[in-house]
Amino acid sequence: MSHDDNQRWLQAWRDSAICDFHQRKTNPLLMRFWNTLDLPPGSRIFVPLCGKSLDLLWLAAQGFEVIGIEISPLAVKAFFHENRLPAQRARHGRLNLWRSGPISIYCGDIFSLQSGQLGHIDAVYDRAALTALPEALRVDYASHLQSLMSQDASMLLLTIEDSEAASPGMQTDGIDHEVSQLYAAGYAIELTHSESLHDNLDQPELSADCKVYHLSPHPAG
Repeated sequence: MSHDDNQRWLQAWRDSAICDFHQRKTNPLLMRFWNTLDLPPGSRIFVPLCGKSLDLLWLAAQGFEVIGIEISPLAVKAFFHENRLPAQRARHGRLNLWRSGPISIYCGDIFSLQSGQLGHIDAVYDRAALTALPEALRVDYASHLQSLMSQDASMLLLTIEDSEAASPGMQTDGIDHEVSQLYAAGYAIELTHSESLHDNLDQPELSADCKVYHLSPHPAG
């Protein structure tokens, strides 16, 4: 991320202004569609820009090893404290690594994380990290994320876009086209679900379009 974007994200956590992005329960779309990746227990799952998401706990409870990265130390500390997980901390280059059982979170800029630090990754769960970023950063983010992924890694990608901010009739095609531009060279992209969050009774104040994509790597060669 750029320095300015890093500072805005950190300030949002300090101001507790991140509540719209941080969900207070496991994402129902994760629970509904995760099995489409068909991963065996013990698989290593990477969660970029994870915040203090309870999705990490759910993935770990399914028998996976979960590795997140989050720039805000407040969010990382809160995750382990609020969930009563005693964590070991160690310095890894420009990042701090917090670890408790099957859950690890790197604290720092995702662009400082290298594949050698991360190790083999079986799948990525992008919980609207892509669409949380400014559009100008998304190409660099997707490129770096792919550099961190193992060649056989799949991805469950959730996108959330403000439907009120989009031009009428453009929102659906817009995000589909962007995901294709970012990932089609390396992955087969399947749109598995689409919904409007203003139809969701749990979050009536939101007006946004949410989509779920399954990305499968193209065969090598």
